[in-house]
Amino acid sequence: MPRSPLYHLVTENPDRWKALLPDIQLVPARQYLSSPDFAAARGCRVLNLCASYRYQSLGYYVSLLADARQHRPMPAVDTVQDTKTQSIIRLLSDELEEILTKALSGLNSPSFVLHIYFSKTVDKAYERLGRQIFNLFPAPLLKASFSKGADGWALVNVDLLSLNQVPTDDLPFVKDGLLAFISRGGVEAAKRKPPRFYLGILWDQKEPGMKASNARAIQKFVDAGEELGIECDILSRDDYGELGEYDGLLIRETTAVNHYTYRFARRAQWENMIVIDDPQSILKCANKVFQAQLMARLKIATPLTVLVDRDNQKTAWQQVGLPAVLKQPDSSFSLGVKRVHSEEEWLAETAVMLEKSEIIVAQSFVQSEFDWRVTVLNQQPLFVCKYFQAYKHWQIYRHTQGGAKTPASGRSVSVPLEEVPPAVMKTALRAANAIGNGLYGVDLKQCGKDVLVIEVNDNPNIDAGVEDLPPYGDVYQKVMRHFLARMEARAFPGKANTSSNTTDSPVEEAPVAQWGLPSGK
Repeated sequence: MPRSPLYHLVTENPDRWKALLPDIQLVPARQYLSSPDFAAARGCRVLNLCASYRYQSLGYYVSLLADARQHRPMPAVDTVQDTKTQSIIRLLSDELEEILTKALSGLNSPSFVLHIYFSKTVDKAYERLGRQIFNLFPAPLLKASFSKGADGWALVNVDLLSLNQVPTDDLPFVKDGLLAFISRGGVEAAKRKPPRFYLGILWDQKEPGMKASNARAIQKFVDAGEELGIECDILSRDDYGELGEYDGLLIRETTAVNHYTYRFARRAQWENMIVIDDPQSILKCANKVFQAQLMARLKIATPLTVLVDRDNQKTAWQQVGLPAVLKQPDSSFSLGVKRVHSEEEWLAETAVMLEKSEIIVAQSFVQSEFDWRVTVLNQQPLFVCKYFQAYKHWQIYRHTQGGAKTPASGRSVSVPLEEVPPAVMKTALRAANAIGNGLYGVDLKQCGKDVLVIEVNDNPNIDAGVEDLPPYGDVYQKVMRHFLARMEARAFPGKANTSSNTTDSPVEEAPVAQWGLPSGK
């Protein structure tokens, strides 16, 4: 669970909430709207506890001005509008289909009402459903109404409640929920000096699959952020509803388009947060079909590549030759990548892959002892490694049958930027910069004078003990300085920014022009 930033609890009727929470400081709504001190405040959040959020009411203006002041209101004005839009509620109801079926399958009634207080429900049997409703409509007090039809249960209405509408028996639960919500940073949270910015790091150790960073690296990101005045909180997939509390989001889960990581990225971008990986980078890097066409259009060298579909499945192997490498468009960490040596293997593997995707990628096999990995941030080289092939294997990862266990991997060697062959660096920067200005890992093979791009990955590995070995021990600080510079530029548009002008920033250390490539090309 994330720790909460410092909150202003704003209400037009402090007496009602004061009776429930005598020891909590409340801010009258008119004071929040008119006081210059609140207008100039930084590093805080607004919990809007007004009785009404109707258009142009006090509650409406509290959320509206809090958004203008970058105080991350809850609820936001758009959340208020979403609860009034039946088309949005119907659309979001479809996302809840599986959890609705599980949570409400035992009910005989044709309708059901669920109260959700600060993401919690009184009946723990409905806690997960309540959490998901809160994630979709982040607001202090909610009432969700469901109906059962021929197709099963559906969400039909979401209401934002005032404290007066909460059943009397639920008030102690509301009190506990509010106290837990605003004190997630500990009992001293209200006394500490607020940080300059808040950054969420999406990294859930309980989630299956391989991680972009190990636990030690995540802690080093947190420590590097704190040195710069950025408070970093670790988020899991269940913290979607709290995303609006933060100024930035760093995704350290393996991303995919049909995955919660993409929804987090989209939400963060929509909230005007600084986000790595941004949704466009996920879309572009997640599909190797897109990359094949992009590299071909830009004339960036790759192994001989053919797009395979059902029409050319039986003959395309003649174009790339054998052995060949077959790739699912959304493969990662070497999963979904197969090497075939014969026409029979080609036909068998392509048949399986084409059941999942209408198009797959085939490339000529390029033998090499290692792969270059050039990691790029904001169109500048961040660090460079050589990844050697796993023992007696043709890839850097060797997965067990089914890919369930942690795979074996080859050794890695850090290479100082000045020792990287210019052709490798120039090709890597061209490939990464064609995707965007985020954080990318470019995999390349070098065959004599030829340098070939294998793929560009978003969410590249940054593991403690691997990618941070000398001379790249400051990789965490560089990433956090990048966030700081962008968050300051967003918070203070037009103000000169000096945060990223340190002598050891990526830009100063290795300008793009050094590699013979104009910036942004």
